Amino acid sequence: MDQSKFDFELKEYKRTKDATMSPLVRARLDETYASLPEMSRERKVQRLRKAPYVAAAAVILGATVFTSGFISPVMAQSIKEIPFVGSLFSFIEADLGLRAAGEQGLSSKVNRSISHQDMKLEVTETVFDGTRAVYLLSVTAPNLKDGMFDTGKEVVKLSDAIENVTFTIDGKGQDDPSSLVTGGSFFYTAGESHPNYLIFEEILKTPGHNSTSMIPDSFQAEVVVKLAGIDQAFKLDIPFQKATNDTLRLKPNAIQSNDGISFEVSEVNVTPVTTRLLYSFKLNGKTSDPFIRAALFDDQGRQLTSLHGEGEVKDNTLTFDARYASSQGQPKYFIIKPFVVKDHSAETVTDDQFIKGLEIKVDLPEQNK
Repeated sequence: MDQSKFDFELKEYKRTKDATMSPLVRARLDETYASLPEMSRERKVQRLRKAPYVAAAAVILGATVFTSGFISPVMAQSIKEIPFVGSLFSFIEADLGLRAAGEQGLSSKVNRSISHQDMKLEVTETVFDGTRAVYLLSVTAPNLKDGMFDTGKEVVKLSDAIENVTFTIDGKGQDDPSSLVTGGSFFYTAGESHPNYLIFEEILKTPGHNSTSMIPDSFQAEVVVKLAGIDQAFKLDIPFQKATNDTLRLKPNAIQSNDGISFEVSEVNVTPVTTRLLYSFKLNGKTSDPFIRAALFDDQGRQLTSLHGEGEVKDNTLTFDARYASSQGQPKYFIIKPFVVKDHSAETVTDDQFIKGLEIKVDLPEQNK
């Protein structure tokens, strides 16, 4: 990999117990943001990453009966053992794109499993929209209870027990320049109601930008998962089928300049699951070295959840291929606001962080309404 190229790493933060917290606050945020070449040369790519939000996945089973004041421990355990019906993606709150996939029937049921002694890993459901390949992994083991995994040395969260994940297509993994996959594997728990499920995400390269190959409508991926304390690695073959052709592709080539910074949005791709932006910042020689990123808002003023992306530094230009969870509904336009990162641990962007004079509006065509 060229030293000026790097993957954004996701920051992991502690999940709050407040179930009423908005999806935006629980959303994933990039931990680090690109600066000039001095920074990129120091970056070390982390291939295995844990997404920092916990998606709430709660099946509504008669709220007037199953409240904390009326449900017994025995009944609570029985509810957990009820087989899941429908798409688990439908109940994800933090990632509205995956939730839309579940609600709109864009997920695919699969049945791929592998067992070793008394342990079983099973992939039950996938979502693929041409940009993100997502799959649900169920883990069953005697040393796993309510999402806590006993490695033999310590008891940890199931997500923390994942030591390594590889995802390959046609024998080519993330480190292969000719692979269709970019970055590393992102994973996180499916929520308190399904603590023994993990959601894994893979990002496919953008044709014409970071890939010369076209993304197929269907493919077979080989996934190898290694868990702490288990000598056996688990290998599964997972089929992915593109669930939607409802993809909006725009090349607005919109540019705004102010105070020594030129901001350009060159490409916008939107599916019901993922919104993808290709944008860049060009700094003049007198401009200091700010950490800059772009926040994306829909026509209702809602900030779309930032997922992950790749950046490239060349001379004085910072180019980004960024992904966001798609907004609910069908927005008429997007507002893209560059901002300076002040605190990598911050979960929201405040007004004083936005760079004045660089805001860009991108109208979405009539057929997207």
